[in-house]
Amino acid sequence: MSKYCLAVDIGASSGRLILGHLEDGKLKLNEIHRFENNIVHSGEHYCWDIEKLFNEIIAGINKCKELEVKPLSIGIDTWAVDFVLLDEDNNLLTDPVSYRDPRTDGMMEEVFNIIPKEKLYLETGIQFQKFNTIYQLYALQQKSPEVLKKAKAFLMIPEYFNFLLTGKKVNEYTNATSTQLVNAFTKKWDHEILDLLGINKEMFQDIKPPKTILGNLSEALVSEFGFDMQVVLPATHDTGSAVISVPELEETIYISSGTWSLIGVENRFPICVPKALEYNFTNEGGIDYRFRYLKNIMGLWMIQEVKRNYADKYSFSDLVELVREEKEFSSVVNVDDDRFLKPENMIKEIQCFCKETSQQVPQTPGQIAKCVYDSLADSYKHAINEIEEIFEKTFPKVNVIGGGCQNEMLNQLIADVTDKEVCAGPIEATAIGNIVSQLMALGEIEDIHQARAIIKDSFEVKTYKQSNLKG
Repeated sequence: MSKYCLAVDIGASSGRLILGHLEDGKLKLNEIHRFENNIVHSGEHYCWDIEKLFNEIIAGINKCKELEVKPLSIGIDTWAVDFVLLDEDNNLLTDPVSYRDPRTDGMMEEVFNIIPKEKLYLETGIQFQKFNTIYQLYALQQKSPEVLKKAKAFLMIPEYFNFLLTGKKVNEYTNATSTQLVNAFTKKWDHEILDLLGINKEMFQDIKPPKTILGNLSEALVSEFGFDMQVVLPATHDTGSAVISVPELEETIYISSGTWSLIGVENRFPICVPKALEYNFTNEGGIDYRFRYLKNIMGLWMIQEVKRNYADKYSFSDLVELVREEKEFSSVVNVDDDRFLKPENMIKEIQCFCKETSQQVPQTPGQIAKCVYDSLADSYKHAINEIEEIFEKTFPKVNVIGGGCQNEMLNQLIADVTDKEVCAGPIEATAIGNIVSQLMALGEIEDIHQARAIIKDSFEVKTYKQSNLKG
């Protein structure tokens, strides 16, 4: 009888529940539930509808019952940096505010007045982004200190869902590192940083690594579903799970392509040297205490917003076809400019950037979309050059994983601008990494090496090489 694991994978724009099991040495997937995830405006802030998301998780588990499948385990991964705070009665003290909320404007600079930027990077190895958890907590402390005083538990988004499933509170390593509050070398909460910022360190939980079995479902949920499951910690940071699914990482740079683009390499130790700081690379935690040395680049969020600004008149494939008609258009923008984080109108921001930088201003949908795709490819090229400079070596291959790897035009663009072999796949990278983490925890897969061999044998990967059709 097949041993099923259930992966809950929630990104910044959508979520899904996927059943996975091994069959004849290959990993088989079955998506059983999919739903949207949207930022909502609540009071003064942009927030996540946490109750809706948990209800979707419950709905997905109930579909297992309809399918007459009883998974052995469940693992949850989501985006990083965001969190909830619970009071002594385990009630939410605030709505879970989104990283796209402007409450952190100016907070990073204020923190630097207390902790020098160089010291913060040397200890945590985490890149500087204004929405990192450290700046969210500091903003809360400055504007609503009474909330932090009442807080008895700090849980990141997947950890809160785990608490609702099991009643247990823990912080998970890969997601905890994204807070910029974990020491890169001790792999524990950095009490010196917390003390310097006056943040209550008692609300943080023990940090547990991926493959930790958290425990069983609550009795109430077992009664509702008619079966029990082990709740297992995958890499709860979705990028941490996605990188697990890269089949070969020896000589490969990966791009986890979705709402964000995460580009980097897997390393066995943190790189906190001045050049890495200058280039703003991060050393996020990975499976087996490996490090994901990467740069966080604005991703397909930009084209998602462009599509929305056009009132969904064009599909993504329509926009790709329109791009092909605009071969002469060549303006690019800096995709990491804060103006693109959550603009009122993405199209207008792109046009304004081009105007301000004395470039041709895109007017047609095809020109707007081409500007986005060319700009993404250009940012990938720069990041790859920086990685190769830091490592003093050339990486011959780029592996694009995640939903964005289905964009054949962007894959070819990457091959063209980098002159590297580009491998595209697997598509459901995050869910795959989540599931194999569970299978390792349950003893069904021996280790990460066997997991990656199984993944390589289970999923199609398409290859792109530099074309002579550039321009």
